[in-house]
Amino acid sequence: MKTYHSNSVHETERIARALVKDLAPGDVVAFRGGLGAGKTAFTRGLAEGIGIPAGEVTSPTFTLVNEYRGGDIILYHFDMYRVNGFDALYSTGFFDYLDGGGILAIEWSENISSELPKNAVTVTMLPTGENSRRIIIEGSGRF
Repeated sequence: MKTYHSNSVHETERIARALVKDLAPGDVVAFRGGLGAGKTAFTRGLAEGIGIPAGEVTSPTFTLVNEYRGGDIILYHFDMYRVNGFDALYSTGFFDYLDGGGILAIEWSENISSELPKNAVTVTMLPTGENSRRIIIEGSGRF
């Protein structure tokens, strides 16, 4: 387990850029944290770390999944906020993405926790002030 403290969106993105070097295609990053906790900012940092301009990353709230290509790596960015139940999850195509060879970044992962791979990396984001966060990264035996 690794714990970080971020005092800004830029620091959150920097922490994610550093994390991406420990990730590989097929990895799942499962976010936990409330509205405004910094999940999309963290995903922007992951994207930058694999060569995707941060400005391309937006919240997939209405699309459920956004796909970003960075060189040889694809980042699939999911929002599971409105997904409740196996049938709703299945209809997103989630299980196909698991075998797609990309990195999956999943916001609101607690809504699908029973379907996450056992080796998923969990990123818990806890607000500690208006702009500050405690970020806890654990799982997959690497953290």
